[in-house]
Amino acid sequence: MDSVMQDQSLPDGVAIPSDRRIPIGLKWVYTLFVAVLVPFYWRAYTPWNFLYFCDVALLVTLVTLWTESRFLASMEAVAILLPQTLWVIDFIVRACGFHLMGMTDYMFNPSLPLMTRMLSSFHGWLPFLLVYLLIRLGYDRRAFRWQCLVGVGLLLFCFRFAPRAPAPLDRPNMAVNVNYVWGPEDHHPQTWMSPGQWVAMLSGVLVFMFYTPTHLVLRKMFSSDRKG
Repeated sequence: MDSVMQDQSLPDGVAIPSDRRIPIGLKWVYTLFVAVLVPFYWRAYTPWNFLYFCDVALLVTLVTLWTESRFLASMEAVAILLPQTLWVIDFIVRACGFHLMGMTDYMFNPSLPLMTRMLSSFHGWLPFLLVYLLIRLGYDRRAFRWQCLVGVGLLLFCFRFAPRAPAPLDRPNMAVNVNYVWGPEDHHPQTWMSPGQWVAMLSGVLVFMFYTPTHLVLRKMFSSDRKG
């Protein structure tokens, strides 16, 4: 197992052996899925929705599949593997009739259109696809530093420019409080601390509780030709 993992990394720009290239069928199926999801989400939730980390990962993974970039695959793995694994666990628990975190309750809400819930299923399978890409392409350790910069930068951008909670009455499904920069609830901003303190705390959680453990695990599992 270790020898298999240690043989997976190739520098970006180096030709990938044919037996480790990404199947063309997977590329087209994924492209078709994104082509359906983007206009649907654009109309339903407004373009602000694409600033959520999971949606950013969905779009960047499309580029990753066609470019077969180890660096991009590694960045998105660092970004979402841990939170989306929690999503998968919550979904399984909810499907078994129990309640854990409530992250996936909406997937079992019959009042939501089936199309909405089917498209949202990418939260469950995208982390597995990213692991598959790492097995094929390897893990680039530079991704940790860059994802920390991108992740915190995205939080600050959402805090400064994205709509704050709550959603306007005439657009109840509009994406607000993107990446929870105003608090854990979309109905109103949090009042436990100042907005700046909240974003600073959120940035720390992102880097030290999500990104760092994921990076350490991936660094252990996959060797890398690019040290860092």
